[in-house]
Amino acid sequence: MRFFNRFDIDFDLDSIETYVSARLRSFIAAAIALLVFVTLVAMTVFFLAVRGAEQTMVPDIKGKELTAALLELQVKELYPRIQLRYSQTSAEKGTVLEQDPSPGAIVKAGRRVKLVVSRGVVVDKIEDFTGQNLDDVKMHIQTLFSTSSRPLLSVREPPAYKFSPEAAGTILEQKPEPGVEVSGPMKLEFVVSRGPENAMVKVPDLVGLPVADALERIRQSGIFFSIQIRPAAGNEAGDTVVSQLPAGQEVVAANTRVALLVSTPTELEEGELFGLFSRTLPDYPYPLSVKLEALLPTNERRRIFSSDFPGGEFSVPFRLPEGSTLILSVLNREILREDAVAYVAAVN
Repeated sequence: MRFFNRFDIDFDLDSIETYVSARLRSFIAAAIALLVFVTLVAMTVFFLAVRGAEQTMVPDIKGKELTAALLELQVKELYPRIQLRYSQTSAEKGTVLEQDPSPGAIVKAGRRVKLVVSRGVVVDKIEDFTGQNLDDVKMHIQTLFSTSSRPLLSVREPPAYKFSPEAAGTILEQKPEPGVEVSGPMKLEFVVSRGPENAMVKVPDLVGLPVADALERIRQSGIFFSIQIRPAAGNEAGDTVVSQLPAGQEVVAANTRVALLVSTPTELEEGELFGLFSRTLPDYPYPLSVKLEALLPTNERRRIFSSDFPGGEFSVPFRLPEGSTLILSVLNREILREDAVAYVAAVN
C-alpha cells in the first residue's frame, strides 16, 4: 500500500488550481465573445429599423377590377383598406372608384392604400310604388341616394293629380312600370290621388273649449281652419274659442275651412308671451303635414300644433316663455324659424 506524503498533496493541489484557472478563463472569454455577438446583432437590427422600409411608387388602379388592383398592390408591397360604396351603373360593380394616395405617389413599402370600391347600384329595378303615399316615396328615394351627388332615381315635379276614392296623396299610377331595369339616372312620373271629390265631414263643436283643447280636437278631426283673436268680452273666459263658423255638428265638404274666433288670455304669468302665429303657405295639391313648434329658452322643443293642411293662411295661437323661437315645418322640413315676440298680441 502506497502512502502519500505532504509533498505529493501539495503537488496535486497546484494541478487542480491550474486546471480551474484555465477553465475559468475559457468561460469568461466565451461569455465576452457571446456578449459581443449579441451586441453586434442588436446594432444591426437597430440600424435596419432606423433605415426603414424601402420606398415604392403607388400604382394607378382606379377603374380596375378589385382582384387586379390587389395583385398590383401586392407587387408593390402595399396593403389595401377597402371601403364599399354604391355607384351610378351596375357595370362599375367590383371596380375601384377612388384611391388614396393618388397614383405616382412615393411611399414606404407596407403603407396602406385606401380603396373605394363599387358595390353596384343601390337599386337595379324600379319598385312598385302604387298604393303608397307620395311623400313617403320621396323620402324613401332621398334616403337611398343620400350619399350620391347624382341620384339614379328622382320624382318628376309636379306629379299629375286626379280625384279618387283613395286617400289624398296616394300614388295611383307610375311610369316607368315596376320591374323595369335601372340602367342610369331615371325620372319617376306619378299620378296621385287628390282624395274623394265630394267627401263630407262633420264639424266638431269647439266653442267654449280652451285653445289647447280646441287645437287637439282639430288635429284629431282633420278639419281645415283659420283663427282670429280678440280680447275677451263680458263674461267670456280668456284663452278660449268664443265662436265658430260653420257651427259644430254641421256636415260640410271636406275642404271647408272652419273660421274660429279666440279670446286672448285675461292675464299672463310673469315672463310669458301670448300671440297668434300667422303665415300664408302655398296652395298644395293635397293636404301636407304641417307642424308648428317652439324652441324654449331652456332648449326644450315643444309641439304647439301639427296636422295635415292644404295651404293658404295658417294661423295658430300660442302661450310661451319669453325668449322662445317659433319653428314651422312642412313634411318635417323646416321652412321658418323666427322669434316668438314678432307675433305677440295685446291681452286684456
